[in-house]
Amino acid sequence: MFKNKVYIITGANGRIGLELSKHLIKIGAKIVMTDIKTNNIKSLNNNNNHLIKKIDIINEKNIQHLIKMTHKKFNKIDGIVHCAYPVTKDWGQIFEKLSPKSLKENLFNQLGVSILISKQIIKYFIKNKISGKIIYISSIQGVRPPKFEHYRGLKMSSPIEYSVIKTGIISLTSYLAKLYKKNKISINCVSPGGIKDKQPKKFMKRYLQTCGLKGLLNPKDIVGTIIFLLSKNSEYINGQNIIIDDGWSL
Repeated sequence: MFKNKVYIITGANGRIGLELSKHLIKIGAKIVMTDIKTNNIKSLNNNNNHLIKKIDIINEKNIQHLIKMTHKKFNKIDGIVHCAYPVTKDWGQIFEKLSPKSLKENLFNQLGVSILISKQIIKYFIKNKISGKIIYISSIQGVRPPKFEHYRGLKMSSPIEYSVIKTGIISLTSYLAKLYKKNKISINCVSPGGIKDKQPKKFMKRYLQTCGLKGLLNPKDIVGTIIFLLSKNSEYINGQNIIIDDGWSL
C-alpha cells in the first residue's frame, strides 16, 4: 500500500516524527525527514528511498525549497505530516509573566508556519493534480483546557499559547479541508494526549487517574492513526480531528 509513496515529515527528529519516520521506512514508503536538529534521525541511514535534511521551516523560502527538492528527488509528493514544534528559549512561561515578544514568536513559529506549509503544499498538489494528504499534530489541549490540578505544586505548567495554537491547528484543518475538498486533497489532524517524557512521578499518577488504562502515551501509540490517515483506508475521511488520549478528554 505504501510502496512508492512519498511523504515529507517535518519535525522528524522529535518523538512523534522520529517514530513515524521509522514506521514509514519499515513499510516501504519514501520519505524526506526534516528538522533543525538531526541527531536522532541520523541513525535511520540515508539511502535512495529517504533523505535527511536540516532545514528551518520557519522561513517560507525554505518550505518552498523543501518541496522542490523532494519533487526533484522522487518526482512526486503524496503527502506531508507536520510534526515540527519550534519553540522559543523562554517557552513555558506562566500566563502572568508571558512576554509579547515570546507570544508573537511562538504563535507564528507554530501556527503561522503551519498555515504557510499548507499554502505551499496545496499549491504543489493542485499544480501537479495530486490527491495529496496533509496531517497536522494538534493536542487534547486544543480540545479541552488543561487539568490545572495535575500541575499543582510541581515545576511544570501548560502554556496558554500552547492551547491556543493547538486549537488553531484544528480550525486550520477543517477550514482548508472544506476549501479544497473538490480538489481531492485530504486534510486531517490528530490530537494526542500527553506523551511520556521524564515527567515527575506525581504528575504521572495524577494524569493516569483521569485516563483509562495507560495515562501518558508513547509515540508508538500515535503512529498507527497517522498511518491510517495516510492510507487508502481513510479515503473519505477529511477535515477531522482524531483524539488519541486514553480517555483523558472524557
